[in-house]
Amino acid sequence: LTRAFFRLALAQLHVSKIKADNLGRAQKIVKEAAGQGAKVVVLPECFNSPYGPGFFAEYAEKIPGESTQVLSEAAKECGVYLVGGSIPEEDGGKLYNTCSIFGPDGKLLVKHRKIHLFDIDVPGKIRFQESETLSPGNCLSMFETPFCKVGVGICYDIRFAELAQIYAKKGCQLLVYPGAFNMTTGPAHWELLQRGRAVDNQVYVAAASPARDESASYVAWGHSSVVNPWGEVIAKAGSEESVVYADIDLQYLADMRQQIPITTQRRNDLYSVNSVQEG
Repeated sequence: LTRAFFRLALAQLHVSKIKADNLGRAQKIVKEAAGQGAKVVVLPECFNSPYGPGFFAEYAEKIPGESTQVLSEAAKECGVYLVGGSIPEEDGGKLYNTCSIFGPDGKLLVKHRKIHLFDIDVPGKIRFQESETLSPGNCLSMFETPFCKVGVGICYDIRFAELAQIYAKKGCQLLVYPGAFNMTTGPAHWELLQRGRAVDNQVYVAAASPARDESASYVAWGHSSVVNPWGEVIAKAGSEESVVYADIDLQYLADMRQQIPITTQRRNDLYSVNSVQEG
């Protein structure tokens, strides 16, 4: 009996200030992942530029543009679905934090602009205001693969349970979140949020972070990971540059949903979470 599973790879890239180096490393790591049998490869948030309001405008590109061209070619050459982390995108005088997803034919399948901007202030620890430079996206983003439907969020989007619930309701069995949590929110919430989204919705959740660079102005937590529908972390990186792999077992997901049938036990007569506007 063949089980319905496929291999997922998260590329925890080291991101430098040199865009060409970042793109070259991304290309190389996608090839490496495909060579290990990965069918879906996920890059981290802001993989082509340092992360921070001071960098977004300088590194921003149109889509299509230089970075997405590299992604498109890599996806096609390796025959994979490539979730292109995110890049600062310029469009109509506005900047967005945008994830482009390419199919194995190199075609752009969907473009997710981060919906929830990262504006936080933890006194004495971290203050960060994405909205000072970025505009929010206004669309939910999903794409089809021969394996399952996939829902996409970027970093701070993972804190919003409603987004994951809607994706699950619309048939997504894998949720991918390129993200860059920091040394304050990372140890506290990174894994907890992934496990929460996974177990609440009985889906696989994957989150890809940049590698940690202590010398950067924004220090990423790292620890890219994959969580199964039971809420177990089945693959996890450390803080350094690496690729983590997980076999996404859709039969296991179906079994979980049968054993704990929350999807059919919802009291839709009492409450509901719905999308107001479609992508």
